[in-house]
Amino acid sequence: MIQDMRAVLRRQRYLLEYSLAALARRPGKHLLLLSVYALIVFLLSSTLLFTQAMRQESARVLAESPELIVQRLVAGRHDLIPAHYLASLTRIRGVSDGHGRLWGYFYDPAVRANYTLMVPRLDPPPAGEIHLGAGVARTRGLGLGDYLSLRSARGEPFAPRVTGVLDGRTELVSSDLILMHPDDFRHFFALPPEHFTDLVLEVRNPREVRKVAEKIIQALPDTRPILREEILRTYDAVFGWRQGMVFLVLSGALLAFAILAWDRAAGLSAEERREIGILKAIGWETREVIAMKLWEGAALSLMAFLIGYLLAYLHVFHLSATLFAPVLKGWAVLYPSFTPTPFIDGLQVATLFFFTVFPYMVAILIPIWRVAITDPDQVMR
Repeated sequence: MIQDMRAVLRRQRYLLEYSLAALARRPGKHLLLLSVYALIVFLLSSTLLFTQAMRQESARVLAESPELIVQRLVAGRHDLIPAHYLASLTRIRGVSDGHGRLWGYFYDPAVRANYTLMVPRLDPPPAGEIHLGAGVARTRGLGLGDYLSLRSARGEPFAPRVTGVLDGRTELVSSDLILMHPDDFRHFFALPPEHFTDLVLEVRNPREVRKVAEKIIQALPDTRPILREEILRTYDAVFGWRQGMVFLVLSGALLAFAILAWDRAAGLSAEERREIGILKAIGWETREVIAMKLWEGAALSLMAFLIGYLLAYLHVFHLSATLFAPVLKGWAVLYPSFTPTPFIDGLQVATLFFFTVFPYMVAILIPIWRVAITDPDQVMR
């Protein structure tokens, strides 16, 4: 049995060597197909790799986000929440602590971008000073010691001094962020005292978060609890939607490649038909001819997949996905500049391999089988 197995492996090795030699005999034709094939794999792989990296990065950053956020709704829209709501919420069984947050958005006409202004809970900047996200600092050309000129809600000039720039490793969520003192925040937005943007609660048992959210709605019907898991699902859905939009744009290229692959597989040239006829005439069996052509297609598709996937990996994790970043990141002006952490999903690779290699192998099987079972004399004529 071992001898039979060795004979089978030796035969397959000879078929593979012949297939590679056949590819080398027609380099122009196969290089063109290889280039287009690798380009399609590169585009699909780049989109999948970057989207998955963004999901992983957002999950890592949001892992420390508030477990439960409570907002007040007025006429179905988010509104300021009074500070006395916090006392009612912390009395709910299961809630261990809570505090109010101050944050809001500001549109800067100078760069046509929205900033997120926020008061950090721990160590806020002194009054008259701010800490900038890397995107804001880069867009406005500001550094330590410079002044950011803005106009408050009352129309008054507001020019705090920049005393810090946030770490670029968190730029995915802090690119448009401006941290300031609570007094400066309330003055800038003309907020009434004893009001917050929303409230953050801590729950003793993470498994009771959803139950606590139900109790919050019962106690304060005009509020809306937001769970951290819901925020993560929202981010995942947004990245999935953007990925789908990119795939939709690439659908034309995918269709063109499908037509090219089918034409290449189904339309065997006269030279290839003559070659198959000669092989049949000198004693090759039908299964050997089919196996040889399958090895040829497998070698071509595997090379295209490896080249395309490797280029996509370099594009995403070493060039920060230059081609797709503006679409998948989602910022209008303040695009965060960061290099995603390399991450490869085995199931994702297997799925991409199946949908790019398997259809091509099926496409070349049928026409080759038809030629291989035809009489050699008829094929050569």
